[in-house]
Amino acid sequence: MSAVMMTRKVRKWEKLPGKNTFCCDGRVMMARQKGVFYLTLFLIVGTCSLFFAFECPYLAIHLSPAIPVFAILLFFFVMAMLLRTSFSDPGVLPRALPEEATFIEMEIEATNGNVPAGQRPPPRIRNVQINGQIVKLKYCYTCKIFRPPRASHCSICDNCVDRFDHHCPWVGNCVGKRNYRYFYLFTLSLSLLTIYIFTFNIVHVVMRSVNSGFVKTLQDTPGTVLEVLVCFFTLWSVVGLTGFHTYLISLNQTTNEDIKGSWSGKNRVQNPYSHKNIINNCCEVLCGPAYPSVLDRRGLMRDDLPVPTSAAEPATNSNPVPQTTKTTAPLIPNEHTPDDAKPSIADSANAHAEKISPSPREEKLPSLPKSSPTPTKVPPLASPETDAEASFIAKDKAL
Repeated sequence: MSAVMMTRKVRKWEKLPGKNTFCCDGRVMMARQKGVFYLTLFLIVGTCSLFFAFECPYLAIHLSPAIPVFAILLFFFVMAMLLRTSFSDPGVLPRALPEEATFIEMEIEATNGNVPAGQRPPPRIRNVQINGQIVKLKYCYTCKIFRPPRASHCSICDNCVDRFDHHCPWVGNCVGKRNYRYFYLFTLSLSLLTIYIFTFNIVHVVMRSVNSGFVKTLQDTPGTVLEVLVCFFTLWSVVGLTGFHTYLISLNQTTNEDIKGSWSGKNRVQNPYSHKNIINNCCEVLCGPAYPSVLDRRGLMRDDLPVPTSAAEPATNSNPVPQTTKTTAPLIPNEHTPDDAKPSIADSANAHAEKISPSPREEKLPSLPKSSPTPTKVPPLASPETDAEASFIAKDKAL
């Protein structure tokens, strides 16, 4: 079965090779493992809903109406930072095209030369100088590129991410160059929201206990008990995570670099990206320019799809009757008649013999006696002369 190539236009996000999921025609980009992200949404929305339902009405009346207002504003800011971190491109680097990968391979072979059999080839690295410090660019065998400084390949998303910090399952995405500031603002605002809810839960219980007692208060407000337990166990992890990233921002360092010990001072290697000033480092990370995405997810590209010819053609009869066109040669050939169409004497003789000679089926049939047809008398046609004679004879007989 043969196939025909059909060209159609598709969005580039439909053909990206990484392990990501896209929504809203490529505008939303996330990792495939989103179960923990849904748990994060449930904990934040559920805890805040309980706080707005049980504590806020009582505190707004007996303490201040500004308490629920500030809680609502803080809640919306936390959700905005969470969704901005989860739904954005963290800084994924596009993979090399086949032509680019072939050219890079040729450059590497020309640089390293022929490696003898049985020996391990040298590592594929390039050295660049940044602020007087030599930084190694490593080659990615999956993306077929030399990764830029501070970039790393995420094994979960299967992509090289620029200024890779870590892959966070709580937000369902990688944290990199384009969404790190939103991730930090999310952890910071979530820490404030957790402390805020936990504090006013304690205040609510204390104010009610004055009139009705501590045990009676816990029985009357079961939602408050649940909120206190959730906030107590999440407070330490969220606040600790915020403090750790505050420390990294002050040094202009990533989580990946801190775990690997890239700038730990060994072999006199210093961090070439640090400004040696906490304020400058924080301003660069949190107040720097917003970098555009290099993927062009919603751009158009051509895609060739093989289509079977049987599917493209309309359904016809399985045994079509061949249509033959019979050409009749003119009786008198002329100069316009081709030689193949001119009747020959042999062809005319054969045709005449076929007409005369009976077919084999006719020879096998018995001959039937031929009966002579009986003549039928047909009355003569009437004419003016016969009509006149008949009238005269009739008159004579009458006389």
